[in-house]
Amino acid sequence: MAPRSQPPVTLLVLGAGGDLTRRLLLPGLATLLTAERDRRVRVVGADRSDLSATEWASRVEDAFGSVDAPKAVTSRVLKDTAYTPADILDHDSLASLVASCGDGPLVVFFALPPPVTMRCCELLAEVDLPKVTRLALEKPFGTDGRSAREFNALLHRVVPESEVFRIDHFLGVNTVLNLVGLRFANRILQPVWSRDHVERVEIVYDEDLALEGRAGYYDGAGALRDMLQSHLLQVLALFAMESVSTLDAEELHEQKNQVLRATRPWGRSAAKAARRARYTAGRLGRRSVPDYTSEEGVDASRNTETLAQVTFEVATNRWAGVPFVLRSGKALGTPRKQIVVTFRDVAHLPGGLRGAEGPDTLVIGLKPGSMELTLTMNAEGDPFDLEQKTLTATLAPPRMQAYGEVLGQILDGSRLLSVEGASAEECWRIVEPVLRAFAKGTVPMEEYAAGSDGPDGWLPAAPSST
Repeated sequence: MAPRSQPPVTLLVLGAGGDLTRRLLLPGLATLLTAERDRRVRVVGADRSDLSATEWASRVEDAFGSVDAPKAVTSRVLKDTAYTPADILDHDSLASLVASCGDGPLVVFFALPPPVTMRCCELLAEVDLPKVTRLALEKPFGTDGRSAREFNALLHRVVPESEVFRIDHFLGVNTVLNLVGLRFANRILQPVWSRDHVERVEIVYDEDLALEGRAGYYDGAGALRDMLQSHLLQVLALFAMESVSTLDAEELHEQKNQVLRATRPWGRSAAKAARRARYTAGRLGRRSVPDYTSEEGVDASRNTETLAQVTFEVATNRWAGVPFVLRSGKALGTPRKQIVVTFRDVAHLPGGLRGAEGPDTLVIGLKPGSMELTLTMNAEGDPFDLEQKTLTATLAPPRMQAYGEVLGQILDGSRLLSVEGASAEECWRIVEPVLRAFAKGTVPMEEYAAGSDGPDGWLPAAPSST
């Protein structure tokens, strides 16, 4: 947390009139400032919308009120906030906006579509910036490997890589620390975290939400680009990485990058390793959901998938031969946000014991954080019978919303939760064979009814309701 003696950091939000700022960014900031009362942040909004100072202040107040921020926190932000109508794609307008933020530390948050962000960065490269300037960017980081490399080169014309913060709100402080803690902080799990003991790993993010008015983005992305290419590959890297000597951002990034460089579609065949599907009409709870192709804003000719599942291999000495199944989709009946580790069977079961119900498993809940370890042991009654018992634990809840955690790291200049440039490029390299297979039609488009658990024969049902 920034001490009082330091000058406040200016958070310049480009695209401040949009839904991202109202729904996620400002409420997240409110939870950060509520948890860390000594932190000083000046919020400056900018957009093409001609909002008055009163209208902007009202938006900030409403956003802070949505998370029940204390009045003192809200009042302190409102006292110093500002809004500037500006054309951020005009050099002089952008230069004037940046100059109005002063010479203190500046965080430029791009709450904008990626193409607009890139055009804005081209202009920022020609603008005088404060000595400490950080760029905060939302995914997607490009649309393929080539565009990601071009984007990175452009960003590095504005600021060095150390001042670029690619945001993955999926990787909040608690998510990262829970995975690191489970992996390295105990003698029970650490020795079995390898191909010798693990049969397969599933990383799943199934949502019980449909399109929810996001066709403008989602129909051009699909489940593979939206979730697997970014969020779930980052989780895989955290899960499979080697030990770090300290939670230093650069060391963590390098260990994650080593995993990503070794990751490829299972059997080197994207067509065989991947599956895709799209939801048809159905019901989610009491709500009727139309066929995806009938949703407003959807172009059926794009053949966009709403559920993607890809099996990967991490070709390292620790993980070679272990399938990592990544899956995410929308409009599914059972929401699942978890990592499922299936352990190998024991090498030998003594004769006379009977009734083993299946492999032992570890389920790590991502949102909320939890752990369920299912072990085989003697049953009650006949001691020769075996049964499985589950040990459960609720992991420490986050102190603030995900965007609050991410913003706190950026404001402090910590890149622990940021996606490093090379990592962003590697993630595109990993999924590009699958994207080509989708485009060629070598992976058939299957269907599932909204509210179901997906097509028959896909990923087995989870051993837990986490």
